[in-house]
Amino acid sequence: MSAFLGLFYKLRLMLKSLISQACAKEPNLQLYLSASEDKESLKTIILALAEHQLDIVCVQDVHLGWKLALAGEQQNIQALNKQFRLISEQTDVDIAFVATNPIPSLSQAGILFMDMDSTLIQCECIDEIADFLGIKEKISAITKSAMEGKLDFSASLIARVKLLAGLEESVLKQVYDERICLTDGAEALIQTVHKAGWKVGLVSGGFTYFTGLLEKRLNLDFTRANSLEIIDGKLTGRVLGAIVDAQMKKELLIKQSEAWGIDLAHTVALGDGANDLPMLATAGIGIAFHAKPQVRTLAPFALSSGGLDQTLHLLTPMIREEV
Repeated sequence: MSAFLGLFYKLRLMLKSLISQACAKEPNLQLYLSASEDKESLKTIILALAEHQLDIVCVQDVHLGWKLALAGEQQNIQALNKQFRLISEQTDVDIAFVATNPIPSLSQAGILFMDMDSTLIQCECIDEIADFLGIKEKISAITKSAMEGKLDFSASLIARVKLLAGLEESVLKQVYDERICLTDGAEALIQTVHKAGWKVGLVSGGFTYFTGLLEKRLNLDFTRANSLEIIDGKLTGRVLGAIVDAQMKKELLIKQSEAWGIDLAHTVALGDGANDLPMLATAGIGIAFHAKPQVRTLAPFALSSGGLDQTLHLLTPMIREEV
């Protein structure tokens, strides 16, 4: 038994009067919690479940966390996740309610759409490009404000790209080779959903140079990003074509859902910035991944612990193990 699960059992015994006879009930909801060794945090969560008349039927130890089968009155899952968001922030524990047999699920075809910068990869590409001009601090401040929703994304992107004028195209390769690292769990997540027959798309407010390389590296089914104008081997400081903004990300998810013949209810979207929120709200499961505080508050789901593969806990029914 893991130390995490052992601690949970001890807490359960402490609160036995609140959840007695739970094992005799049939679960109608499941809950994912990221791992925590803080007894008071877990006690707070268990008490909140009891206040919502949700009994813990069983517990499963999973990668970097737990899954709980719950029984209680019919609950609105979206409302539950909103109500527990403050508790999640206070306890520093990811809390995600899903159906006992979740939809979307790995048991049937689905779509995974991801943002690139600070989601699929660990950096913001434009900030790293700017570092080669000695203006990273200036551009990253604009990027941060845009991701927090304080600036119009399209206008901020045009302003940032303008500052890159004159940069050698070869710098893009340096950024990819030296600065870009996949987020933990990225390959595991993509490979797992691909094996389950899912389609995987990458939609980014970043640049096609990087999404193209990642498409080949990860065998992605679809990518869309912004094109930097390059003339005579140098960036001109202009973006070509329509900018991939928040609305376009949402529209691309809808369009690809129709093109692949997969219902929107069977889609998952992952992103970290304000420009991802419409896409997250449209998907069957929209997850703010290691996101800015404002984005975590507004997104349907939020995962702030572990890697991208933690998403898989929301796409599978738990294996029943009696407490």
